[in-house]
Amino acid sequence: MKLTILTLFCLITMTTLAQKTKEILYLGTYTQKGEGIYVYELDRSNMSFKELQIVTSKTSPSFLEFHPNKKYLYAANEGTGTVSAYAIDPATGKLTVINEQPSHGSGPCHIGVDPKGRFVYVSNYGSGDLAVYKLNQDGSIGALADTIQDKGGPGQKPHMHSMIPSSDGKFVYASDLGIDKIMVYAVDPKTGKLTPGSVPYAEVQKGDGPRHFAIHPNGNFGYSVGELSSVVNSFKIVKNSGALVPLERVTMLPADFTGKNSAADIHFSPDGKFLYASNRGHESLAIYSVDAATGKLTVVGHADTHGKHPRNFLIDQKGEFAIVTNRDNDNAVFFKRDQATGKLTFANKEISVPTPVCVKQLFLK
Repeated sequence: MKLTILTLFCLITMTTLAQKTKEILYLGTYTQKGEGIYVYELDRSNMSFKELQIVTSKTSPSFLEFHPNKKYLYAANEGTGTVSAYAIDPATGKLTVINEQPSHGSGPCHIGVDPKGRFVYVSNYGSGDLAVYKLNQDGSIGALADTIQDKGGPGQKPHMHSMIPSSDGKFVYASDLGIDKIMVYAVDPKTGKLTPGSVPYAEVQKGDGPRHFAIHPNGNFGYSVGELSSVVNSFKIVKNSGALVPLERVTMLPADFTGKNSAADIHFSPDGKFLYASNRGHESLAIYSVDAATGKLTVVGHADTHGKHPRNFLIDQKGEFAIVTNRDNDNAVFFKRDQATGKLTFANKEISVPTPVCVKQLFLK
């Protein structure tokens, strides 16, 4: 009898805890049509959702990223050349503006956050420079710590597109689409100043256009999506120096595709067994299996995104589904994910939102 009562108590406790956990989605948009940042609560049991808030900000908050403590959200405002900090209500997930800073350049298209919560990294696509800001304890964006202006060669115009920190925060990988380089910087942990690594950059083939960068969960390999040539360039990461050693260059497109395409985003499954990258033109996610020992990729297939111009996407933190933002169809589309094969199946669920270009997922307890 005691065992039965104990079992019942455990079940009730587990159910109560499950009910207390909320799952929130944040969608950044271009505000020629959108209103700003859209906030939804998700019920994963049936992939239903309800709108919680629209943070009206006609600044095109086109890329979003969390503070590692999940108490704050940061936005790169592409339309106004600014970056914003928001406080996240721990009970509801709703956002409140904390402050705003200039991006120190034009067309900020990406914002990265130091894994220790010390700095934010801003990529200015239009002006081809990067900026580092300190973060204050209240989540606000503080003083400018550093800025670096890339320079192109003959016929090249720099276009800084993303800055991805290593998991320990010691290095940052800055992808410049215009000069076909992924810059490697060492980060001063106190000041945020960036110093070129001992091997200061990895150069990809001319015209690849490195856009976004993903680091394997084991920290041994890095993967760059080439916007202009629709390829994934992979690298071995030298741990003590952060240097990138080229491994291979793999197409993102089927052999029989002949149309125009530009690549966008790249993400791993939580277990690191699969890598996904988005195609705008072929309108798909390319799916690869990953050899964790060698870093080599094997094509699994392509999943139709059920919309045009798939931009940013996410792979669920639990590995159960994917969400793709289709800018030109004004929707964020859900896909069920087979965790054994990595393949995606259209879930016949979508969120209607104007010109979505970024989606982020947060669990509240």
